[in-house]
Amino acid sequence: MSFTPFVDRGESVTIDGLTVENGEERVAFYGRLSIGKDQAGLKDAQEMKTIIDALVVRLEGEASLPDRLPLDEKSHPVADPFA
Repeated sequence: MSFTPFVDRGESVTIDGLTVENGEERVAFYGRLSIGKDQAGLKDAQEMKTIIDALVVRLEGEASLPDRLPLDEKSHPVADPFA
Protein backbone atom coordinates (compact mmCIF):
# COMPACT_ATOMS: atom_id res chain seq x y z
CA MET A 1 0.00 0.00 0.00
CA SER A 2 1.36 3.39 -0.96
CA PHE A 3 -0.11 6.03 1.34
CA THR A 4 1.82 9.19 2.17
CA PRO A 5 -0.12 11.14 4.81
CA PHE A 6 -0.90 14.78 4.06
CA VAL A 7 0.21 14.52 0.44
CA ASP A 8 -3.08 15.01 -1.38
CA ARG A 9 -3.05 13.26 -4.71
CA GLY A 10 -6.77 12.62 -4.61
CA GLU A 11 -6.17 9.21 -3.11
CA SER A 12 -8.17 7.18 -0.66
CA VAL A 13 -7.74 3.72 0.76
CA THR A 14 -10.55 1.36 1.68
CA ILE A 15 -10.17 -1.29 4.33
CA ASP A 16 -13.29 -3.43 4.46
CA GLY A 17 -15.99 -0.75 4.95
CA LEU A 18 -13.67 2.02 6.22
CA THR A 19 -12.39 4.70 3.87
CA VAL A 20 -9.26 6.68 4.64
CA GLU A 21 -9.16 9.88 2.59
CA ASN A 22 -5.88 11.75 2.28
CA GLY A 23 -5.73 15.54 2.34
CA GLU A 24 -3.10 18.25 2.70
CA GLU A 25 -4.16 19.27 6.21
CA ARG A 26 -6.30 16.34 7.37
CA VAL A 27 -6.67 12.62 6.87
CA ALA A 28 -10.31 11.58 7.21
CA PHE A 29 -11.59 8.18 8.34
CA TYR A 30 -15.20 7.31 7.66
CA GLY A 31 -17.32 4.22 7.34
CA ARG A 32 -17.15 1.09 9.43
CA LEU A 33 -14.44 -1.46 10.05
CA SER A 34 -15.02 -4.59 12.07
CA ILE A 35 -11.86 -6.50 12.95
CA GLY A 36 -12.64 -10.19 13.27
CA LYS A 37 -10.54 -12.75 15.09
CA ASP A 38 -9.51 -14.34 11.80
CA GLN A 39 -6.97 -13.97 8.96
CA ALA A 40 -9.01 -11.23 7.27
CA GLY A 41 -9.19 -9.33 10.58
CA LEU A 42 -5.44 -9.64 11.00
CA LYS A 43 -4.86 -8.29 7.48
CA ASP A 44 -7.25 -5.36 8.08
CA ALA A 45 -5.61 -4.55 11.44
CA GLN A 46 -2.15 -4.60 9.85
CA GLU A 47 -3.31 -2.22 7.11
CA MET A 48 -4.77 0.18 9.71
CA LYS A 49 -1.58 -0.01 11.76
CA THR A 50 0.51 0.84 8.68
CA ILE A 51 -1.62 3.94 8.04
CA ILE A 52 -1.66 5.06 11.69
CA ASP A 53 2.09 4.48 12.06
CA ALA A 54 2.73 6.58 8.91
CA LEU A 55 0.50 9.37 10.30
CA VAL A 56 2.34 9.40 13.63
CA VAL A 57 5.78 9.44 11.97
CA ARG A 58 4.74 12.30 9.70
CA LEU A 59 3.25 14.36 12.55
CA GLU A 60 6.22 13.73 14.83
CA GLY A 61 8.52 14.89 12.01
CA GLU A 62 6.83 18.27 11.66
CA ALA A 63 8.91 21.12 13.07
CA SER A 64 5.96 23.10 14.37
CA LEU A 65 2.40 21.89 14.70
CA PRO A 66 -0.45 24.23 15.67
CA ASP A 67 -2.48 23.31 18.73
CA ARG A 68 -5.50 22.75 16.49
CA LEU A 69 -6.43 23.44 12.88
CA PRO A 70 -9.36 25.77 12.24
CA LEU A 71 -12.63 23.89 11.82
CA ASP A 72 -13.71 25.79 8.73
CA GLU A 73 -13.41 23.97 5.45
CA LYS A 74 -11.58 25.57 2.57
CA SER A 75 -14.08 26.44 -0.10
CA HIS A 76 -14.66 28.79 -2.94
CA PRO A 77 -17.73 30.82 -3.87
CA VAL A 78 -20.22 29.07 -6.14
CA ALA A 79 -22.92 30.87 -8.11
CA ASP A 80 -26.44 30.02 -6.98
CA PRO A 81 -28.00 27.99 -9.84
CA PHE A 82 -31.50 29.02 -8.68
CA ALA A 83 -30.87 32.77 -8.66
